[in-house]
Amino acid sequence: MNILIVDDEPVLHELLRDIFELHGDCVVSDAYDGVEALRIYRNLILSYKRPDLVIMDHRMPRKDGIETSVEILQIDPSAKILFASADAKAKDRALQIGAIDFIKKPFEISTMYEVIDKLKKEH
Repeated sequence: MNILIVDDEPVLHELLRDIFELHGDCVVSDAYDGVEALRIYRNLILSYKRPDLVIMDHRMPRKDGIETSVEILQIDPSAKILFASADAKAKDRALQIGAIDFIKKPFEISTMYEVIDKLKKEH
């Protein structure tokens, strides 16, 4: 599965990249804010590295996760976005705009993989 990580914490990128690679998944790119995520997503959908899943944080500089997700879904209505955020107040809005699920930080990796495995079965 090709994954795009959008989060402003570099340590989380490293941790998730290592875990995903151990499970045979591929992190095709990283973005550290919403503006960067949109630029990268546009480039990826034109390439062979189209993300099957976007892991999205909510609180980020320049553009938050909700705004970024709305724009990604306008570009690509079939995009699959999994929110992973400490901001539980964003959950209802994230699901309302089309996120496939919301995981509250801190989370167990097994919780994230429950969502990813479900998505893989649907694929």
